[in-house]
Parts: sequence; structure tokens; C-alpha cells
Amino acid sequence: MTQHVFPIPSALAATAHVDRQTYQDLYQRSLDDPDGFWREQAQILDWVKPFTSVKNTRYSPDAVTIEWFADGTLNASFNCLDRHAQGRGNEAAILWEGDTPGDTRKVTWNDLRQQVIRLANALKKLGVRKGDFVSIYLPVVPEAIAAMLACARIGAVHSVVFSGFSADALAGRIEDCRSRVLITADEGLRAGKHVPLKKNVDAALENLPFVEHVLVVRRTGRDVPMRAGRDRWYDEALAEVPDECAPVAVGAEDPLFVLYTSGSTGKPKGMLHTTGGYLVHAAASFRAMFDYRPGDIHFCTADVGWVTAHTYLIYGPLANGATIVLFEGVPTWPDSSRWWQIVETYKVNIFYTAPTAIRSLMRDGEGPVRQHDLSSLRVLGSVGEPINPEAWLWYHEVVGGGRCPIVDTYWQTETGAVLLCPLPGATNLKPGSATKPFFGVRPALLGSDGTLVEGEGAGNLCFADSWPGQARTILGDRERFLNTYFSTFPGYYFTGDGARRDADGDYWITGRLDDVINVSGHRLGTVEVESALASHPSVAEAAVVGMPHEIKGQGIFAFVTLKEGIAENDDLRRDLIQVVRTRIGPIATPDRIEWAPQLPKNRSGKILRRILTRIAAGDYENHGDTSTVADPAVVAEIVRRVQESTNSSAL
Repeated sequence: MTQHVFPIPSALAATAHVDRQTYQDLYQRSLDDPDGFWREQAQILDWVKPFTSVKNTRYSPDAVTIEWFADGTLNASFNCLDRHAQGRGNEAAILWEGDTPGDTRKVTWNDLRQQVIRLANALKKLGVRKGDFVSIYLPVVPEAIAAMLACARIGAVHSVVFSGFSADALAGRIEDCRSRVLITADEGLRAGKHVPLKKNVDAALENLPFVEHVLVVRRTGRDVPMRAGRDRWYDEALAEVPDECAPVAVGAEDPLFVLYTSGSTGKPKGMLHTTGGYLVHAAASFRAMFDYRPGDIHFCTADVGWVTAHTYLIYGPLANGATIVLFEGVPTWPDSSRWWQIVETYKVNIFYTAPTAIRSLMRDGEGPVRQHDLSSLRVLGSVGEPINPEAWLWYHEVVGGGRCPIVDTYWQTETGAVLLCPLPGATNLKPGSATKPFFGVRPALLGSDGTLVEGEGAGNLCFADSWPGQARTILGDRERFLNTYFSTFPGYYFTGDGARRDADGDYWITGRLDDVINVSGHRLGTVEVESALASHPSVAEAAVVGMPHEIKGQGIFAFVTLKEGIAENDDLRRDLIQVVRTRIGPIATPDRIEWAPQLPKNRSGKILRRILTRIAAGDYENHGDTSTVADPAVVAEIVRRVQESTNSSAL
């Protein structure tokens, strides 16, 4: 396919925080003088005790050291609240849009600060002290942000658990960090349906006697069981405590939060992030990559249970004093114009979402988008997985009106903040490319033998040296942390992803390396095959995984979701196979295509390909850690279809 290149809009280039030359100069300086560069970037925050040491990092076979601003102290709550409430207290910090249209709240900086202070005091009254863990199991409501910042205010460590997780998944995460206090809600709401959060909590805590206190937010107001001596209503607890609570100064290397990310082993990894480096990286990258300006309205669609929301819905924006849109619902309920109605209502300037959500909305065409005035949009963003060119172009032309640059970001829960991304005023855009490294980031492509790939080429995506937002360890399992990220290629952080670098030095993520398919000795990136399938006008999205093959070793199994109104038939299967052969070559021909009305995703919209890999291998029951699946019924339906197709073929 002919490569589209979208130049920097001239108007944006003239006014952006970072233009092309500034990026080149700053990036080179960030490599040559990282201490000086990051010392300047850290001034985006207010420090209680200024740091003298900037960077103490080492990746070596016998030791991994990651420390940033280690002798400085600060408070994340103060940086995200108090300094903005001074003089702007009555302005909106959060514009909340509930699941049901018309259910809205405006939370000012003063409102948020007062709630955070009272909750901090309520937590202290329950015995929470600096360094203690507090679990948060809440829907996407302002109280979730207040809970995170209240923990930060007193130096406690928060662990946000996605509200779509089951009781078992919740229990495992609470047990891992040994939280004595849990904050939840009576219920959640999602697409008009009630989510039984308190019921899940009660089931999760049956065998966790160390949990002493549960604070319950009244979200729906329905009756739920309350255990005497353990459970308290959130609002009543806040009404009983003072309205002043000085923020606690914590060390830059003191933990801010732990967030669990799933692995193929089935045991979630608790990634531990510290306060100073994480907050500097989050705040500085938010400002640069979205070209944020005071007064901008920022809408990140991620659930509070994911790292995307931690960094680019909450900490990064609030540290910059940005007004954020917080949305509880889903983009397709009550219809697929919901996001665009929100953008129009709040005059959103920055919009950040996942490629899978964009592909899902593409199924319903341009009509729902065209109903609304999206002229306020200035910058669009993409996160979660590589965005295929067709979805990129639709996002750019239909949502952005052809005028908004798309910031296609690459990062992970483990990295804390962005590592690769274009900057709106500095980078020509290529649909599907994460383009250039962020400041201070040293990407490297390595062959399977550890050989460094120079210039144009492909390999294992690694990063030399450290960056401030990097996770420091896996909670309670330092050995797993070192083995997972630093043992494969000594001297580098290994992402687990493959990438290629083109002749212009731009990076393209080719997918998880455990998703790379080895067909008759040829290594094929799943993303490339998925993009070929998604280029067909009948296809909404596709997920490609490897399957056992007697002759090839591995074959290609494609799960394909069609656009609304398109019939499933064998002629279309043949058309899709021909598209792949034409765009990539015969070696990439799918061995099997199954129709999937929906693909298994987590709530942030990421396709869970590891589950599809097991189904493709004929394992219809053991799917590893399924706690992250937003809708388990989707998995059951795919299993049913694959089994029926397999049985039919065997006859």
C-alpha cells in the first residue's frame, strides 16, 4: 500500500510547544545531558525538598538500579490539586458524564480538594498510614479519582482494580498487596446494566480476614448488604472528619501506586510505580505530546482501572491543571454517537482513545459522527495497540475533519508513560507508525542473538537506559521483574514487542513477539496480517493468532468481525484470503478464518489475543487469566462457533 505521509499543519507548527527543530535539539540534549534535561523538566512540579540527584540507573547482568530524583520530596496530591485550586477553585476540574445521558456532575478544583482532604482524614481514622496499601474498586466516577489522590495525600499506596473484574480477580489483587482498607460502591452502571460491585466485594473478602474496613460509595442507591464493624457508607465517613489535611511529603522513590497487568502465566503482575519520576514523566509528556494549553478540555476514554487513565486521564492532566472529561459509559450506548455528543457538549479539545474502539465505531459508518459539531477538537490520540492505517485514516478524516494530528502513542503499564509518539507540531505523521522516541528515550532493535540492528530494519524492541516513569519492580517478586524485562537482552529493557524502523527513522510496532507467527520458517507479525484483513471494506476489525500446523509448524488463524449488515459467507472468506495474498504475499495466507461478532477485549478496548491463541489451539476451557475480559460471553460465543466449525469440518 502506498505510504501516506501527513505533514505538520502549518498553523500548529507555528504555535506548538515543540516544533521540529526544537524536538531535534531537545531530544539530542536529553541523550547527551539527561541530568540537565530532566532537571529542567522536573520543574513542572512543586517540590517540598528540591532534589540534588537526578538519575541513578544501571542495567547490568548482575544489577538493575532505577532511581530518579531520589533525594527530593514532594506530594502528588498537592501537585494535582492544591496549586490549581489557588485562584481557580471554582473552575471545573472534572466534567463527569454518567452512563445514562443527562446524568452529569461538574466537580470544581475546590470540590475535588475538599473531597480528597476529607477522604484522606477518613482513611487516617481507619488507621491507614504512609506506605500502607489501599485497594480501590470503583466505577468511573469522581470518587475514584478522589480516592487515588487521598491515598497520595497521606503517602498511602493505591491499587485500583478494574470494576469489571470478578470477585476472584479482585480477591487475588487484594491478597497480593495485603490492603486492609477497600473503597468500593454499591453498584456500577454500564450500558444501562447494573454491575454488582458490593456483592463482588463480599464474595472476594470471604477468605481475606485481614481486610478490616470497606467504604461504600452510593452510586445507584440500591440496597446492598452492609457488614457491621467492617462496612461504612463513604459519605457518612467523610462527614465525620475535619476538612483540613496537610499533604505528606514523600520521597521521590516512595511508591505512589501498584497496578496489575495480566500475563500469559495467569498470575497478574503488580507493577510498582514511584512518586517523583512517574509524576514528572506523566506531566511533561502530557503537555508535550498533546500540545496542551491552559483552558483545553481533555477527554481520555480509558477506565480508571488501567494505566492509560492513571497517566493520561488523571495524574498527567491534573498535574498540568487541565480540565478532564470523565465518562462512565460505553461509546455505543444508548447509540454509537455517545462520544461525539460528549465532545460537542463539552467542546473537547484533546481526545484520546483506543484503536479497537475506533474500529468498532467504524462499523456504524460516518452518520453518528456527522450528527455532532466536533470543530473544537485540536489533537487526537491513539493508545493500547497499533492502529491499522484504515482506522487511522477514518479517525483523521471523519472524527478529526482532516485537520487534527493523531498522536499514536506506544507505551506499557510497565513503562508508566509514553516512550514512542509523534509530537503534534514536530512530526510528520504516517498512519500506523508511532514515529519517534520521546525525550530521553533510547529505543533499540535487537536480533534474536542480541545483535543491534542499525538503520532500517526490524527486531525485538528494547530500550537502552532508563526513563523517569519506569516501574521499579513487580510487587513482592523482584526476580520475576528482572527475568521478564532484563534477562533476555542484558543491558536493555525488553518490551516483549517487535518493531521495525523505516528509512526515515520512524518506528512501527509489529505486535507482541509471542504473537509473531513462524510459518514454514518465515516470521510474520500478526499486526501486518490484521491490517490487511481490516483493509477490506466489509471488515470492522480482525485478530490474528498462530495455530498448530502439521506441515508449517504454525498456521494463521484469523478471527474477523464484519461491519453491520454484512453477511457471513464463504465467498467473503475467499475475498479476504486474496486481499492478504495481494498485500503481503502467499506465505501470509490465513489457514482458517472464523467469524466473530465481537472480539474478546478488556475494558480499555485491547484485544486479548492470548485467549484467542488458546482457542485456536483447540483449548476451549483453559484460557489463562480471563479476569480482564470485559464481556466473558464474547469468549463463550467464539468457542461455540469454533467448535461447531471444527466438528463440521471433521464430518
